[in-house]
Amino acid sequence: MARLTSDPSDPDLTRGVDAGPAPQADAYLVLSEEDRGRRFVRPVRCRYRHVTCGTVTTMALPIAETYARQPSFYGATYCVGCRRHVPVGECRWDGTDEVVGS
Repeated sequence: MARLTSDPSDPDLTRGVDAGPAPQADAYLVLSEEDRGRRFVRPVRCRYRHVTCGTVTTMALPIAETYARQPSFYGATYCVGCRRHVPVGECRWDGTDEVVGS
């Protein structure tokens, strides 16, 4: 599993969409524990489906809490089926038609 950090200057962070297959990043940015402890504006969901390939990906709880606290925090997310970071607009929360990140 990748390391999680709340430091936006961490050099191991991934940024953006991958053009082709790539491994998961060494580190992913999350809101601080304090920020994630505040009121969520969306339900905490740990699974999303990439509509292009149909694969369901499960994420770590701190990432799910970051989405729940600040839905637009991420612009891309990792698809385990495609093995690349894809735009969040291509993903739906598992079991719903709700776009991830909205």
